[in-house]
Amino acid sequence: MMKEKEPIRFLSEGAGNFDPFQGERILIVCDFDGTACSVDLGSSILDRFAGEGWRDIDRAYCADEIGSRIAYTKVAPLFRGSRGQMVEYVRSNAILDPYVADFYRFCLKRGYDLKIASDGLDFYIEAVLKKHDLTDIEFYSNTAIFGQGDGMSIAFPYQNNLCGKCGACKTNIVRGFYSRYDRIIYIGDSYSDVCPSQRADLVFAKYILYEKCRQNGTACIYYNNFHDIMDCLTNYSFAGTTGVAAENAREPSTI
Repeated sequence: MMKEKEPIRFLSEGAGNFDPFQGERILIVCDFDGTACSVDLGSSILDRFAGEGWRDIDRAYCADEIGSRIAYTKVAPLFRGSRGQMVEYVRSNAILDPYVADFYRFCLKRGYDLKIASDGLDFYIEAVLKKHDLTDIEFYSNTAIFGQGDGMSIAFPYQNNLCGKCGACKTNIVRGFYSRYDRIIYIGDSYSDVCPSQRADLVFAKYILYEKCRQNGTACIYYNNFHDIMDCLTNYSFAGTTGVAAENAREPSTI
């Protein structure tokens, strides 16, 4: 059972080199679409390559009538385009948060591990990271399988068979790291980030995730971009917050 976190305490304005987690093993798990990537690239690809039919499926997903795993199964037959065409589109239209590269260097300097957990598709995450020389960032996502024609199928290597809602269960991805880290920080923006955010020690949220956190009582910090997160991690003290990762290290993963 997770203990209640103590309040976040402001250290000082412009402390700069302060590290609130010095000496601890820290993992930062970051969403991709709408978070590391400023645009919802998955939706943009669907608009371009799946036609109008996917919108009804998306509305059912947003209304919580179906999970993303079922949504992807319904959407996959609608895709028309080759891997090469889609990757070219991604490279031309993807917009990273302007401070993601700086944030990655910030993490390296402090010894924090940074990983991406996405309920999106692997090919476009890989293409964006490659374009921006960020391929050292490990990512977890659903897998797009391209055939010889224009069709696509989708595999779910990180599904949770006990739940079956999401294609990639970010909660299980987070839980799978409990034994390796003292604290886990989560960064997200949307529906698929709600469950994993409840399993983290510290949450940075915006948009839908922020509203959901307010509704379900999950403590979080609002951010606009990754510069805000770096600023927060160099100006605030989190000493005394419960180490959810360490406390739940023996909790089994169901991946």
